[in-house]
Amino acid sequence: MSVKIYFFAGLREALGVSSETLALPTDVTSVAALRDHLAARGEPWSALASTRNLRVAVNQQMVGFDTALHAEDEVAFFPPVTGG
Repeated sequence: MSVKIYFFAGLREALGVSSETLALPTDVTSVAALRDHLAARGEPWSALASTRNLRVAVNQQMVGFDTALHAEDEVAFFPPVTGG
């Protein structure tokens, strides 16, 4: 199964990539497992596991990290942001 992953704001800058398509190992079936899989790449990817208040959307809907992933899903990670 593959998914399209998007990274926004400070995450995009830290990772140096705005998106990627990734074929997932069979044990990566949830958003949390995807986050952990990406974080296991090491620096700077480990920021995904340590960023507090990280938000995620699947197919343009905000979801929790326990959300199941399906083939061809679009997953977007958003770091916490402030406005003013």
